[in-house]
Amino acid sequence: MELQIIQNKIYEIRGQKVMLDFDLAELYATETRLLKRAVRRNIDRFPIDFMFELSTEEANSLLSSRVSQNGTPQENCSAYKPFAFTEQGVAMLSSVLHSEVAIRVNINIMRAFVSIRQYVLASEAKNEEIEELKQRIKELEQQGFKAFLMIKQICEETLEAINDLSEDTRKELDGIYLALSQLADKQKQVPQHKKRKPIGFVHYDKEE
Repeated sequence: MELQIIQNKIYEIRGQKVMLDFDLAELYATETRLLKRAVRRNIDRFPIDFMFELSTEEANSLLSSRVSQNGTPQENCSAYKPFAFTEQGVAMLSSVLHSEVAIRVNINIMRAFVSIRQYVLASEAKNEEIEELKQRIKELEQQGFKAFLMIKQICEETLEAINDLSEDTRKELDGIYLALSQLADKQKQVPQHKKRKPIGFVHYDKEE
């Protein structure tokens, strides 16, 4: 028997993973009334955390969900209140039914419950990782925004300093240009001296 078939018959009711009496009777190849009779004869083996009876509202809700999933209900849940068996309750059933089929089927049912439990645990761990990643991304976004504000402030201060420096530099250059211009004018006013003869040599003019 494929685990998927059994897993499709496991419901979550009152916050617990359970299987219903008519689904179990189908898997055990017996009648629902016979299964319930065996349970009632051994009711002391089925405490509330092993088995509980659905309320009318729960039965009607289950009927609606089965109709929406399968098109037609496999069992008239509104005609009676089904028994819901937890994993421990299903394990106990094989001891009261005295059926080899029930024993074999129960092995696969236990595997199905374990598989679902592992899936739920893995999903919860994955959800925790996703939440941690979301929180980390949020923190990084906040840090990035703060860094952006700091960079923006630094850029504004730097631009302002550059503007101030450019103004001072322009004034200094204007002063330098003015000084050079005045120096050039003075250089033009200096008289040209006669070329001197080299010192240390006697110069004789050639006679014509």
